Amino acid sequence: MILLSHVCKSFDGGKQFAVRDVSLTVGDGETLVLLGSSGCGKTTTLKMINRLVEPTSGRIEVDGRDVRARDVVQLRRGIGYVFQGIGLFPHMTVARNVELGLKLSGWAADARRQRITEMLELVGLAPAEFADRLPDELSGGQQQRVGVARALAPDPKYLLMDEPFGALDAVTRDGLQQQLLSLKTALRKTMVFVTHDIFEALTLGDRIAILHEGRLEQVAAPDEVLAHPKTSFVRELFAKPAKQLAAFREVL
Repeated sequence: MILLSHVCKSFDGGKQFAVRDVSLTVGDGETLVLLGSSGCGKTTTLKMINRLVEPTSGRIEVDGRDVRARDVVQLRRGIGYVFQGIGLFPHMTVARNVELGLKLSGWAADARRQRITEMLELVGLAPAEFADRLPDELSGGQQQRVGVARALAPDPKYLLMDEPFGALDAVTRDGLQQQLLSLKTALRKTMVFVTHDIFEALTLGDRIAILHEGRLEQVAAPDEVLAHPKTSFVRELFAKPAKQLAAFREVL
């Protein structure tokens, strides 16, 4: 489980706060979506979980242990991270990019080769066709699949995803969302997924945590958020999507 308790983050010594008194939990095998507009604190919240950003105050626990009491390298080796910029090394082949975390975790050469094949197949990239390609020989969607494969390769218990599909076209994005749902069912990873897209949040989240100006407005299952928005901000945010979904259901 991931636990955040009264977490705050200021980058200017307390004059302003990017994250204000956020408390939430992410259960075992759950996908929690952090939803909000740019600057609401969702990415900062995500980065505090694996200590890419250190909290100003409050407590964050992973597996019942305060993350600040743990060695940061060991902490991050148990947490996969996928972000919008993908971050593939351009001079490395697809196989070598996927292999990075395995080498750092001490996997033997034979086991690494087998795992690379398994991961590429898992994300829908035929190893014989893609393993020896360089990133610039791939489409944006294919690059993002490699990023997911790399994050999953060392078999982390947790997966953090920071707007991983935000720069992709709608068709590619929809395909990757559906593939992520399949992976979620197959692997039972505990995931925290950041997005500003409401329909993406409704599609992927077991629960949605809505952030606004650094504050947590509501945490609930998608149907609960649509039916019973807790604040005026959440009500206004979901008013149009709720009408669109209702109209779509009528057509069906």
